Amino acid sequence: MKKNQTLENAIAAIPSGAVVMVGGFGNPGTPFSLINELVRQGQTGLTIIKNDANEPGHGLSRLIENGQVRKLITTHIGLNKGVIELMNQGDLEVAFHPQGMLAEKIRTAGAGSFGFLTDIGIDSEITGPEDLLEWQGQTYKVEMALPAAYALIHAAQADWIGNLVYQGSAINFSPLMAMAANHVIVETPDLGAPGRFKPEHVHTPGAFVDSIVPLESLTSEYGVLEHHVRR
Repeated sequence: MKKNQTLENAIAAIPSGAVVMVGGFGNPGTPFSLINELVRQGQTGLTIIKNDANEPGHGLSRLIENGQVRKLITTHIGLNKGVIELMNQGDLEVAFHPQGMLAEKIRTAGAGSFGFLTDIGIDSEITGPEDLLEWQGQTYKVEMALPAAYALIHAAQADWIGNLVYQGSAINFSPLMAMAANHVIVETPDLGAPGRFKPEHVHTPGAFVDSIVPLESLTSEYGVLEHHVRR
């Protein structure tokens, strides 16, 4: 069954106040078209989970600058002075996690678990006594899984039933987010019939994908993203 949807209808499924994961590692893998449509539709009070905030004026930064994001869960925002200012002014709540920890929290949610134990950050100021657990003579920090209601994903290639192939560093977070969200919306500039991929080349199976938005072309926002069709 084809999962193709228009850009407008796919994003209209997201209500105000939703928790939304956004794929990408800097520019690579960031679903700029999906984000731009979310900006246009104007849903507010969003909690966004993304590795970074992109740079000022494009990508996730546009959504934040437009006042639609209540909370950002991320690893760093150092490339975006505007977002830093919003955080410092108290206009944007930001929760930071080490990059590997954020990935594992998302992966754990996708695996259907509630959390995991780690010794990372035990002695840091972000760890309180309520986060610690004694087990077999050792002290561990309890890290809770991080699920979301929605995920916005950019795939280099896809087929009609939702099998996805990513390119480059886009693979860092996108496969994890596709598993950890209840409703997964994908954009791709290269959509074809099932059977175009060998099973071992599929990064995200179609079972995790709900909607696919075909893109006619990639705009300049996508920057370093250059897709090459596998022959």
